[in-house]
Amino acid sequence: MSIETWKIDTAHTSIGFTVRHMVVARVHGRFSRYEGRLFVNGDLTNAQVEVKIDAASIDTQVDARDKHLRSPDFFDVAAFPRVIFRSRRVVAVGQEHYRVVGDLTIKEFTREVVLDAEFLGRLKDESGTERLAFIARTSIDRKDFGLTWNKALETGGVLVGERIDIELDVQAVKAVAVEKAA
Repeated sequence: MSIETWKIDTAHTSIGFTVRHMVVARVHGRFSRYEGRLFVNGDLTNAQVEVKIDAASIDTQVDARDKHLRSPDFFDVAAFPRVIFRSRRVVAVGQEHYRVVGDLTIKEFTREVVLDAEFLGRLKDESGTERLAFIARTSIDRKDFGLTWNKALETGGVLVGERIDIELDVQAVKAVAVEKAA
């Protein structure tokens, strides 16, 4: 049986997030540098996923905020340069819909997360390169990962919400097929 290896195409992929700001608004951000691979052994429920994100590549379009997010108050990128996701299992929950269960590591904290994923399809592009495409979403509590800094507002509530909504819009290109001994 062969295992197909797919590499995330960073030119056609986005890793974004939103978080509440000052209780009523939302801040949108993204990471601009990452790498990842998918190993598919036949059916997608046999797939394995690994993604490594350069934490310093966080971008919310506000330089001062991004600098703060890179500091020890949040990601502490000097000590913990990467955010890592490694899947443990993929479960089919409907036609082209899956739950990808895995470990997310931010700083020194690793927690199980579940990505709700939709497989968008497999095709060959105009150059003959095989591609997979999917969208995945999850929400995490930032405090579970040691991202605890906050500031109380005079009007009530806090500056930064605890829930982070994450969305991945991914294209992967086929890298190699490796024959696995039976």
